[in-house]
Amino acid sequence: MAPLYPFGEKMYTDSKMAAWRRSSFCNGASACVEVAPLADGNVALKDSKTEDGPVLVFTPAEWAAFTAGVRDGEFDLAALAASA
Repeated sequence: MAPLYPFGEKMYTDSKMAAWRRSSFCNGASACVEVAPLADGNVALKDSKTEDGPVLVFTPAEWAAFTAGVRDGEFDLAALAASA
């Protein structure tokens, strides 16, 4: 598996060690987003369909901005398409 930080000082080489959680809206299917807090305070995000697939790693500030954007509808594709 490729490291989660391929170009940084810190290297996480095994995302299987993370405590992954799924959304309460996930119905048990394999098409879910999973999130895990990391020991250094960062947050990892991945697609449950690919166990050994890529993992996005957010700093605490990036995670706060991302989740605020989700709450505020910044990624609502239907709303964005309707306003275009």
